[in-house]
Amino acid sequence: MISRDTSAGASEEGYDGRRHAQWLAGEARADGVARRDMLRLLAAAGTAGAVASLGAPTAVAAGPADSVPKAAPGIVKPLPADRFTIRGTNAETKFEALAGTGYYTPASHFFVRNHTATPRLDAKTWSLKIWGDGLKGGRAREFTLADLERLPSTSRTAFVECAGNGRSFFTTQQGQPASGTAWTLGAIGNARWRGVRLSDVLRLAGVSRHAVDVMPSGLDAEYVTDDGTNLGRVRRPLPLAKAMDDVILAYEMNGAPLPADHGHPVRLLVPAWVGIASIKWVGDIEVSSTPLYSPWNTRFYRLFGETYPPEGSAPLTHQTLKSAFELPWNATLPAGRTHHLTGRSWSATGAISHVDISTDAGRTWHKAHLKDKPRQGSWTRWTTPWHPKTPGPATLLARTTDTTGHTQPPTTTHNTQGYLFDAVVRHAVRVV
Repeated sequence: MISRDTSAGASEEGYDGRRHAQWLAGEARADGVARRDMLRLLAAAGTAGAVASLGAPTAVAAGPADSVPKAAPGIVKPLPADRFTIRGTNAETKFEALAGTGYYTPASHFFVRNHTATPRLDAKTWSLKIWGDGLKGGRAREFTLADLERLPSTSRTAFVECAGNGRSFFTTQQGQPASGTAWTLGAIGNARWRGVRLSDVLRLAGVSRHAVDVMPSGLDAEYVTDDGTNLGRVRRPLPLAKAMDDVILAYEMNGAPLPADHGHPVRLLVPAWVGIASIKWVGDIEVSSTPLYSPWNTRFYRLFGETYPPEGSAPLTHQTLKSAFELPWNATLPAGRTHHLTGRSWSATGAISHVDISTDAGRTWHKAHLKDKPRQGSWTRWTTPWHPKTPGPATLLARTTDTTGHTQPPTTTHNTQGYLFDAVVRHAVRVV
């Protein structure tokens, strides 16, 4: 029986802090990248300019009026312009396209975050390898999809959200550029996932009492930066406490097999954590008796900047809270008519308590009507009437508060890679 602290928040942050100290002291491994190279990458991540010079995407002053290409390389599903904004190898959902889609995001509307290209994998020949010195006797174990489907299944409603969702607002609202894909608010989707508990699979594989970390790796192509540095397959370690808690190996999305772009045949789902933790197309999981690191929790997915230590924050775990209107940017709305504004709010740390709306740039506020029973790690839809009388520009604001007492701030602390933007977004419209 493995006894681990599975509580969230401070305990996870403390664990990551200890693991970080072990790695800096040479007591942890970062497989696939030499420690001296990892230290170089970590040092480079301290400034946006250095990150860009090592091949990370550079920020563009992006916003609602971006001109975008009509296709994204490496994405399989159709990407109609009324649903998606193409951003490099990624596709961002236009939030107005979610109006009328219901509580769950259809696969046809779900955002795509790819480091390279979507692989086309055969579910019949796919297998998952569990290996590492954190297993009893160090013996590897393989599972086919049929093996997983024979295990007791579990379902979970949860959003998956890129850590950089909202990144462009560091530039457009706060005047502080950040490197990376210039998402607005559409790098999120909420679905009903079905699969098997990762803890059940790890126990069958023989996880030992000495295990501390697990490292899932994807089967998409190796990621090579612009300067030619090969960082290998996308992979990111999890503390065993989290792996044995609420993580699932998902093989269904909204009642159907996973689509190719969303991890077919099997992906990780790590509820409430930043999206990079939910590795798509998972092919192997290392179980280790020593702390593990990869570029995705050293060079990327930490907070760097003036308010953070030189080595950055601890690796990112939980997402934040946000709100978004289901309305086009710079939408035109007739005066003298009642408009039923709709939107969605979400939080990783608590259920939504209430959503405040302002239609006059923050001078006055009123509460929106919540359409769903709020739950942590999933979004809540809301609606509010607005009867504008005077033509001209207007600014709409939505501000959510969750059951832990967290409220979206007017601004948020800057970090060079633009993660975890949680400030209230100023949504411009024009009344005519």
